Amino acid sequence: MCYKGVMKGLILAGGKGTRLRPLTLNTPKPIVPVANRPFLLYQLDLMKTAGIGEIVLSLSYQPRKIEDLLKDGTDFDTLVRYAVESAPLGTAGAFRNAHEWIEGPTVVFNGDILTSLDLPRVIENHRKTSAIATLVLTEVEDPTAYGLVECDSTGRVRSFLEKPGMDEVTCRTINAGIYVLEPEVLKHIPPDRPFSFERELFPNLLKANLPLYGYVSSDYWIDIGTPAKYLQVHRDILNGQFRSAGIPKGVPAPRLNASGGRVDAVSIVSEGVSIGEGARIESSVIGTNCKIDANVQIVDSVIWSGNTIDRDARITSSILGRGCYVGHSATLKPGTILGGKSVITDYSSV
Repeated sequence: MCYKGVMKGLILAGGKGTRLRPLTLNTPKPIVPVANRPFLLYQLDLMKTAGIGEIVLSLSYQPRKIEDLLKDGTDFDTLVRYAVESAPLGTAGAFRNAHEWIEGPTVVFNGDILTSLDLPRVIENHRKTSAIATLVLTEVEDPTAYGLVECDSTGRVRSFLEKPGMDEVTCRTINAGIYVLEPEVLKHIPPDRPFSFERELFPNLLKANLPLYGYVSSDYWIDIGTPAKYLQVHRDILNGQFRSAGIPKGVPAPRLNASGGRVDAVSIVSEGVSIGEGARIESSVIGTNCKIDANVQIVDSVIWSGNTIDRDARITSSILGRGCYVGHSATLKPGTILGGKSVITDYSSV
């Protein structure tokens, strides 16, 4: 295996994913399936576009499940190291906790961001400006729900504004949760206590008049951390708004339709899925080893692996965790979220 370049990556993958519960009760957020593939692998793919082949994962919540998946990274053409927190240290504290592997510039990702960012260009801009830290920024329609980052004409950060009122809005650029940091940043992070990039470190660097720059990106970007956003990610994948070579193609439709079930051209259906006569799947993602009985209708939904959907059930704009059972003629209405191994009895409406 060949690891290119000297720049390393750090992924902040220690969060509990509380906004995605119940899906994250037994599955850490960084490895929830996105289009039937652990989410973290999309971030590894993006790191590799910039020649980054050595990545540190900062873990805290259920770390063993992530370590068991990635191991040393050999299967993914990446060298993976682990920095496990005994107690949550905040975003900047997690960066410092990995200090033994931080010898040069490091790309840092929040563990819930899916993006098609041109990472090589961000790194090039970081080097060109001689920044101590570069913050990737993205524009949003309603900036009042976020912390804004205002830059001057050269890209240098000149102010932070947390959740402003509409009369205070001076820009629409927010912190996208992706950074390029020089190792000197470590000197500004106190040891052994929680410390935040957003609320403490970056404002402190700005006050110290250190070269802190923003890079505004118009590339695809989304935080998958809520059920609504998680479902939106899948819509964006199926309609082609987000593209990645790593997105599984699913089982070819002719093999699925032999039973008389119908699967539209955009849905992703994994191996080992059985589809009964008259069943219909539209704009949905179906995980491995699911059993979908006769006349079931699944529309605009994400179904994890090992689910059984009994005959005549109707599922719309819903998310099902692993190993659920949906009974005969049950109806799951838009917005339904089932945690793993949930049981919906016959004729229920949820």
